[in-house]
Amino acid sequence: MLNLLESDLLYWVSQYFLPLVRLASFFMAAPIFSTRIVSTRIRLILTLSITILIVPILPPAPLVSDIDVSMFIVVAQQILIGVALGFTFQVVFQLFVLAGQYIAMKLGLGFASMNDPSNGVSVTIVSQFYLLTTTLLFLSFNGHLILIQILVDSFTAIPIGTMGISTSNIYRIVELGGWMFGSALVISMPVLTALLVVNVAFGVMSRSAPQMNIFAVGFPITLIFGLMIMWVGFSAFLPSFELFVDEGIAFALTLLTP
Repeated sequence: MLNLLESDLLYWVSQYFLPLVRLASFFMAAPIFSTRIVSTRIRLILTLSITILIVPILPPAPLVSDIDVSMFIVVAQQILIGVALGFTFQVVFQLFVLAGQYIAMKLGLGFASMNDPSNGVSVTIVSQFYLLTTTLLFLSFNGHLILIQILVDSFTAIPIGTMGISTSNIYRIVELGGWMFGSALVISMPVLTALLVVNVAFGVMSRSAPQMNIFAVGFPITLIFGLMIMWVGFSAFLPSFELFVDEGIAFALTLLTP
């Protein structure tokens, strides 16, 4: 018969349950892992497997003396750390989606939306194309392993039982919104600028030839010209991707500083 003492239960809680909470929170917020394509069962199995693998190499967690209010505070800290790290990389992915929204609206493809199976929302086809490209590039250089490595390193930088993420870093997470909008504008700026020139040209044409139906002629030309600019400028997508992913990783590492 298995005799499970209270001290044994508290040992398992401190050594396995608390790291499990941080890992589970991270996988709920991180890109790729948090999508609907990855089922909850797969995320649970992945979380349990990684927890069992990394616990022997983690710094020893403080033993829990009792399950009380302080215990729930520590659990909330682990949830906050995991969600903050996962949200940082989620913002990196969403800035490419936002760039696709900018381009699609300027191209006149705002009505051409499709369901995103990973997030369960409707996005424009340009955003979906950018999101798929970003995901494939991220997986091609083992970005998912980098996410897991950063998460494992967080247990050394912010051990269980400490104060967690500082208030200044929480404000920096909020400021990621401005960085996301600015970075998305940088990616979409070449296409937006070229389409602005095209629209100015159509404005001049409409003034010189008022009898021409500018709406019937301008839309297909704007669409074709915009797709050509996207194709020509797609060679700069990889450098932009590397730049913004590096910035996201650098920001995640700054969150691990006290």
